Amino acid sequence: MTARTKAGADGGARAEAVPVLDTDALIDDPGIRIIVCCGSGGVGKTTTAAALGVRAAERGRKVVVLTIDPARRLAQSMGIDSLDNVPRRVKGIDGSGELHAMMLDMKRTFDEIVEAHADGERARAILENPFYQSLSAGFAGTQEYMAMEKLGQLRARDEWDLIVVDTPPSRSALDFLDAPKRLGSFLDGKFIKLLMAPAKMGGRAGMKFLNVGMSMMTGTLGKLLGGQFLRDVQTFVAAMDTMFGGFRTRADATYKLLQAPGTAFLVVATPERDALREAAYFVERLAAEDMPLAGLVLNRVHGSGAARLSAEQALAGAEKLEAENLETDGIVDQAAGKAGLREPADSPTDGHALPESDPSPGTAAVTTEELTAGLLRLHAERMQVVAREQDTRDRFTALHPEVAVTAVAALPGDVHDLSGLRAIGDRLATGSAPDGGA
Repeated sequence: MTARTKAGADGGARAEAVPVLDTDALIDDPGIRIIVCCGSGGVGKTTTAAALGVRAAERGRKVVVLTIDPARRLAQSMGIDSLDNVPRRVKGIDGSGELHAMMLDMKRTFDEIVEAHADGERARAILENPFYQSLSAGFAGTQEYMAMEKLGQLRARDEWDLIVVDTPPSRSALDFLDAPKRLGSFLDGKFIKLLMAPAKMGGRAGMKFLNVGMSMMTGTLGKLLGGQFLRDVQTFVAAMDTMFGGFRTRADATYKLLQAPGTAFLVVATPERDALREAAYFVERLAAEDMPLAGLVLNRVHGSGAARLSAEQALAGAEKLEAENLETDGIVDQAAGKAGLREPADSPTDGHALPESDPSPGTAAVTTEELTAGLLRLHAERMQVVAREQDTRDRFTALHPEVAVTAVAALPGDVHDLSGLRAIGDRLATGSAPDGGA
């Protein structure tokens, strides 16, 4: 990580030095085995993760990108028909590295855990249980927990040099950090303990509890939840009892893996107030959880190759040209009116009239001055956007001056192939200020 002087929207240098995120040094570091891209929705996490994966692979590392994004844009940009729960090799990668990509299948991951940690008969009973089927398909927090499970599985295989994770598109992009705690709270909750108690107590005490206490509880809960639903839950808990400890152990291990020095978090944002407010929250939350933050990726940043011409100067120039053009139009109109009252001094020698221009109906000729004035106004609008983005970025860096930043200039279109991902990777690496416009 290096530092450079921050440039303002007017092109002038500012005094404060902002640390710059060196993404090439990050992906080249053999000690970094996991990169987690997090941020609010719609800021480009998936594209950033894919671009980092492509660049790391083409620089010689064996990479797998795990996306939790159901939009399947990652598969399309990498030339793969579809992604699933199994890493797929991406073709067209230049260099000595390899790139694999996969998309989390939440239910399939849960099924794999059951099949791996239960005998055949018990696994079948769990997989066929209606409560389990509802839980594995869409229970609150299941996706985040399964993302943690899949990350732990990938790291345990030790098959890839680098794992790049695109976090779930949930309301809070750091929900997956809470998944182990939420799972532990659920498994240690009074409701689950009550359902598990008869099987654990056994003997006459257990039978007495079952006959008296459970009959009262099931009678009450049966009215609230439905008798069949409650029986499904009890059957599920009984079958899963021996696996609960394993869930907690693996979740805790993955959580510690995220805190380890071999992991790096990248917060992704756009230079907009809401996105950077969320980014500030992510930075603070990661610090509170002792998660290693590498820096901020600022996506879709606008700029201009004529930054020395300020918005005010451009607007003043446009107004002057428009005023001069209006005055000239008035003089021309008067001259044309007077000319129409006189016969032409000279006529063609062949007796035919000279052809006159015939503009299309409803259109008017655009003068050079009008065109120039319009371009100046467009430039003024662009410079206003640049100034607003820089001001928003300055507010973030004032609050978090320790966070390294790299800016990614906005592209003129969507990224839909490896070439586009390479272009994003180049901009991530250089942190170049946008100098053309998108």
